[in-house]
Amino acid sequence: MSILKQAALVLVAMVISSTAFAQVKLGHINSSELVGMMPETKSADDSLKRFTESLNGQLQLMLGELQNKYGDFQSKQASWSEAIREYRAKEIQDLQTNIDNFQQRAQQDIAKRKEDLYGPIFEKAEKAIKEVAKDGKYSYIFDSSAGAMLYQQESDDIMEAVKKKLNLTGVTPPASAPKK
Repeated sequence: MSILKQAALVLVAMVISSTAFAQVKLGHINSSELVGMMPETKSADDSLKRFTESLNGQLQLMLGELQNKYGDFQSKQASWSEAIREYRAKEIQDLQTNIDNFQQRAQQDIAKRKEDLYGPIFEKAEKAIKEVAKDGKYSYIFDSSAGAMLYQQESDDIMEAVKKKLNLTGVTPPASAPKK
């Protein structure tokens, strides 16, 4: 082997060994707990609750109308002609279809509203976590809220540093925090 090849092999071996023994710094944070402490979350919770209640109110009105029409149909159908019975039955079926469509659309609207409200909060929390990780020279930050860690080697909990970054010092997590 030539001297140049030997020097290259030694250099590659040095790079590999220095990388293998480089210190890996681990950290963890419960992101759900963090998000639950953020003041924006309370506002988002309240807004989503009001939105959901307004849709539920509309649904209740529609269900009341359906119940009234069905009760009217049940009590008067014997005195109606076949044409009126068919018309009223079709009217009830159409109202039930509208209610089903409304429920599906309401679920989609709630999911979209939730995404719109909580998305910026999650992004803000993620940005702060990344900044703390970079400042602290962490190799990896694990999210302990996911519950997927069956074993955790000792690592730093960066919650206090992230709370400081977000000006949340002194804030305690709520009983239940929103999930991503």
